[in-house]
Amino acid sequence: MNALFDTHCHLDASEFDADRDQVIGQAKAAGVEGVLIPAVQACDFEKVRALAHGFEGGAYAVGIHPMFVRDATEDDLRALASFVQAHRDDERLVAIGEIGLDFFVPEISHGAERQRQIEFYKAQLDIAQQAQLPVILHVRKSQDELLKWLRRLPQQRQQYQQHQPHIGGIAHAFNGSFQQAHQFIELGFALGAGGAFTFTRAKQIRRLVTELSLEHWVLETDSPDMAPAWLEKGARNCPAQVAAIAKELATLREVPVQTVLDQTAQTAMRVIPKLRDLWMPAGQ
Repeated sequence: MNALFDTHCHLDASEFDADRDQVIGQAKAAGVEGVLIPAVQACDFEKVRALAHGFEGGAYAVGIHPMFVRDATEDDLRALASFVQAHRDDERLVAIGEIGLDFFVPEISHGAERQRQIEFYKAQLDIAQQAQLPVILHVRKSQDELLKWLRRLPQQRQQYQQHQPHIGGIAHAFNGSFQQAHQFIELGFALGAGGAFTFTRAKQIRRLVTELSLEHWVLETDSPDMAPAWLEKGARNCPAQVAAIAKELATLREVPVQTVLDQTAQTAMRVIPKLRDLWMPAGQ
């Protein structure tokens, strides 16, 4: 098994409508064994589910992205809870996500808009904990606030987590400090490494992916966004690029590519346990 996985790919995005099957085929040809597709709004839940069931190695998560919270309602949160309950036995539903906070975009980072993001984040953490599913976090200029509510979660919902002090998951596209990275790691999270670290000017991220132990990282593309340095500016990213991202990470860390593949795969399966049965069948 090649052990090459894309843990964050918006394969349901309209940018793939014209050639989605071809994109999946290209990923397979590049050695990608599995793709995790997170939803960003309630109207996408069924679409990501169908996509994940449409090819070998497909997995999905459901959640309301902070960039879509402005247009979401309480009905969307109820729809999320209902969907998770209805599909709790679906082996391909592996996490709640993409959820989190975005304090980078000015128009949603202050006042009532900021508070609305926080309330949706808290509500979705509760849903994840009730379902005992890990979370895929959107982390942009919001590390400390995300951590604050993660730390409070076990006390809030102790009845669901007496045997497990955290829900864990992936801090997607992580770009915080070393201290913040360690705090996420202590709460059971892996850190997502994608196209951002491939730019030589991204010195902080490159330090993080080089100096933090490899066991704390997973590979991702965030397709169709977050294109790596070797693509033209504004070009569509795609899951096949995770192969080159793995090679770039191996080069930075001065280790064999297979070491990166094996460790990041094991980490993905550790923080999102349902991926193990899906991506590493018995006997492999």
